[in-house]
Amino acid sequence: MLKDKGKRRWVKSYLRKHFHILGCTVVLSFSLGYFWSMSNDTCQDTPSKIIEALRNIYSRPQILNPPRPDVLVMTPWFVPIVWEGTYNLEILNEQFQQRNITVGLTVFAIKKYVVFLKTFLETAEMYFMVGHKVNYYIFTDRPQEVPKVEFKEERNVVVLQVQNYPRWEEISMRRMEMINHFSQKQFINEVDYLVCADVDMRFNDLVGVEILSNLFGTLHPGFYTAERQSFTYERRPASQAYVPPDKGDFYYAGGLFGGTVKEVYKLTKKCHEAIMVDKDNGIEAIWQEESHLNKYFVYHKPTKILSPEYLWDDSLGRPQILRKRRFLAVPKDHDAIKNK
Repeated sequence: MLKDKGKRRWVKSYLRKHFHILGCTVVLSFSLGYFWSMSNDTCQDTPSKIIEALRNIYSRPQILNPPRPDVLVMTPWFVPIVWEGTYNLEILNEQFQQRNITVGLTVFAIKKYVVFLKTFLETAEMYFMVGHKVNYYIFTDRPQEVPKVEFKEERNVVVLQVQNYPRWEEISMRRMEMINHFSQKQFINEVDYLVCADVDMRFNDLVGVEILSNLFGTLHPGFYTAERQSFTYERRPASQAYVPPDKGDFYYAGGLFGGTVKEVYKLTKKCHEAIMVDKDNGIEAIWQEESHLNKYFVYHKPTKILSPEYLWDDSLGRPQILRKRRFLAVPKDHDAIKNK
């Protein structure tokens, strides 16, 4: 606190002594320590020292005053659970911008699911990884139906044509195989992180670099308050996705997961191989690839976990702890979409 006050006194003093307002247009705005300045060519003093000082002023974390005492923010294996109020996005953006990262966002628009692409992409351009380079990897059997959307600089669409399958369950399970294949063949050379999302969703608020880690999963909105015995893990020992009754920390959604390309490759490889073993044995996990994803996370703990803010369905209401609804399910007739 004393250091913060000292910085503020120094800035005020410097402003009085060295900054010439006359002939300059300056806009100062503070948002959790963020400083933005604009000045015209008539400025005599370049305020780089001021900018640097103001950039370093933000609310210092308080050891005895946690920002979210109402929710769990750390797992037993010392990994953060990301909620609104637990991070400073401006600090994180600066760190990731220094690394010059590119993020890949994979999405599957097979058969009639292509109708969700326009909303998905338009809202992603508004809220997803704002200010960072993005490759949208669209897996589809209908490349001609991929909508034309205006993208910002250094944000691109890459259409990957794939075959469809008669059953939507088969399409769902093949997702792991296709992500695995292209991770090794293409993604590893083009992006630093992969975010794997469902297409029948829309971005509703910022989803930024706060989600990125070696391996991340998202708490399922239907089970984040449930006890272990209520999780819909695969409980049949004959399946490769089987999770014993005394195992498991959380139930994760299949609609949003990711990490570095290397870690996503390992995850999808393991899940795809398990799915194929089940297929050869005539068994299909209860929730297809989501069941295998949950099995993987039981024995390969995520290095970051996203709260249900990052995958929500408004049919579940709006609980008080949910300060943001960042990625929302689009209302739809499931049977009509799946069968076309």
